[in-house]
Amino acid sequence: MFPPTRAAGLEALADFVPRAGAAYARQRNVDTGPPRTNVSSLSPYIRHRLVTEREVVAAVLGQHSLPAAEKFVQEVMWRTYWKGWLEQNPEVWRRYRRDVAELIDAGGADTPEYRDAIAGRTGIDAMDAWARELVETGYLHNHARMWFASIWIFTLRLPWQLGADFFYRHLLDGDAASNTLSWRWVAGLQTKGKTYLATASNIVRYTDGRFHPRGLATEASARTEEPLPAPSPIPDAEPGPSGVRRGLLLHEEDLALASLRREHRWLDDGRVVAVAGGADPDSRSPRGVSEEVRRFTAGAVSDGLERAREAGDAQALDAVSPASVVEWAATRNLDTVVVPYAPVGPVADRMTALRTALHDRGIALSTTRREWDSVAWPHARRGFFPFRTQILRLLSQQRIPGSP
Repeated sequence: MFPPTRAAGLEALADFVPRAGAAYARQRNVDTGPPRTNVSSLSPYIRHRLVTEREVVAAVLGQHSLPAAEKFVQEVMWRTYWKGWLEQNPEVWRRYRRDVAELIDAGGADTPEYRDAIAGRTGIDAMDAWARELVETGYLHNHARMWFASIWIFTLRLPWQLGADFFYRHLLDGDAASNTLSWRWVAGLQTKGKTYLATASNIVRYTDGRFHPRGLATEASARTEEPLPAPSPIPDAEPGPSGVRRGLLLHEEDLALASLRREHRWLDDGRVVAVAGGADPDSRSPRGVSEEVRRFTAGAVSDGLERAREAGDAQALDAVSPASVVEWAATRNLDTVVVPYAPVGPVADRMTALRTALHDRGIALSTTRREWDSVAWPHARRGFFPFRTQILRLLSQQRIPGSP
């Protein structure tokens, strides 16, 4: 369903753009099952930045006015909002990771109820079909994700963290911020006390009668947690590196190298003498990820490196441990390793360890953050609706063709 290449992402974008206006707004919440033409199915490509958010919005606004395409543009901006919010509240990610590990160690992922839920054996027709679709394809309709999470938490009474982990292990578009915070929202943690309750009538209506689930919970009591620390402000983007011999290290968070170079001209000043790349999708979970996720992630990084080879040598790293990157940097006699900025999540955790290992060898690590993130993330301080009021201004600031 999803060839892991930029070319496939651009093809999917071109196919969807004519439907991104009124047709999308009218039909986007309906899940008729695969194959789907009422949604974009672009999220695996956007998540790895094989195709960037800016490219997607610019393409849509090239054919539709912003009022006509507002619903779709908002969906793109939700991912940006979630990342900006988690960037300012990293303790949420740390707690989630801790909770998942503790639940697994305590046997929470080895109960009959959990095994039945992930295998599609709950007896709830919709839930079982979505579990199988997720495992087989690596994708679920956004509305189905909300229903699934609600049934998992309030009907099956399973820990939300293990549900989020199940999604994260199988979703091709699995994103630390969108996945974790969406599950928290359903559970009543993200917007404190506000939960999402899946109902049989809603599921019947928006699946065109494919499912008639029985026995769903009729109430949804919000989960609670210890208060979070105050948000951290978004730090300023790092300046361009000062090193003479630089190496560019690609990872699974950002693989649109050509547009990254256009944003940061110093990437083309002749001082980048080596390019390498690698991924570690299994770091998403203590239980690793599905073969579909491994295949897509490896293919996406391979595609990014293949495009990098058009401008010179690019090396695939068999391992992405700090030791393997340090060895590559030392072999190439680099004084600086440059990486696309990784938002809060497992890749950012990996970069933190890498920075220390490189420093110990006298090599600097420099991150390069996209304008899209730097402009939008500081506005993700509260809920999405205050953020939504800034969308028009954010698009204008980024000089996107077709924006007001």
